[in-house]
Order: sequence, then C-alpha cells, then structure tokens
Amino acid sequence: MKIQRRTLLIVFPAASLTGCGFQLRGKASYGYAFQTLFSGFTPNSPIGVDFKRQATGQGLTILDEAASANAAQVVLRVHQEQRERVVVGTGVSGQVNALQLRVRFRFSLLTTQGKILLDEVEILQEREQSYSESAALAKEAEEQLLYRDMQQDIVQQLLRRLSAVKSL
Repeated sequence: MKIQRRTLLIVFPAASLTGCGFQLRGKASYGYAFQTLFSGFTPNSPIGVDFKRQATGQGLTILDEAASANAAQVVLRVHQEQRERVVVGTGVSGQVNALQLRVRFRFSLLTTQGKILLDEVEILQEREQSYSESAALAKEAEEQLLYRDMQQDIVQQLLRRLSAVKSL
C-alpha cells in the first residue's frame, strides 16, 4: 500500500506537468532572412564579443574584417556603444548613496548595396544601484555584474530586431 501511494505521489505531479504543456525554457532561436553579416563592432567591444558568440550559435556567419564586408549579405553599422555612470542621490554630508548605470547602443542594418533594412535604432538599458563608500570594492563588483546583465539584454534585443527583418 505504501509503495503504491509513494508511486502515485511521484507520478501524478510529473504527469500533470507534462499534460499542461510545461516545458523548460530553452535557448532562444530566431529565424533570419540572411546568413552572413558584416559586424561593425570595434575589436574590443564587450557587446560585440557577446553578439558574435550568440549569433554564431544561432547559425549566422559573422564577418568582421573590412576586406570581407562585400561578401556579407547585410552590414550591421554600430553608431554608438557607450557606458554611463550617473550620480542620482547623495547623503546629507555629500557622499554618493545612489547611482544610475546606463548602456546606450545605437545601430542600423543595411544591405551591401546600401539599402536600409533597419533605420538607426537606439537600445538603452538602465539599472539603479545603491552605493556605500564603506563597501566600495563590493559595489564595484556589483556594478560590473549589472553592466554585464545590461550587455546581455542588449544582445538579445539586437538579435530579436535582426530576426524581424523579413526580406533583403
């Protein structure tokens, strides 16, 4: 009797989850109207490195040498990639107690013949961060994690916008 009850307690929740359509979130996969892309990122761009890794994983061929720009079907032109750190709060004694971190990314997408596929687009990510001078090292590490999170969000948005292009 105990074995049947234990089996029922294990099998029933598993069966009900599969019956409702529950599925773990997998890797996002987008369909693109092109296979090769010339990337206009600077060589040391953190967003560029992340973009190339994720786009290559989704089947895109990323060309980043100027000589191979004509071999690509589309050109990703990066207009601006900027990190900002703004003080938004100070204490009574004038010490900083709140910061706003921003990553601003502007780009456009063109064919190699110059036809505009995506006009200039700006993606802006912002995060608030409390700050304490007594925990400066920890706050610096937290800041780097927040910048990394914003960078990954921008790459995901960029990939979604590129997949929205339906024809060349």
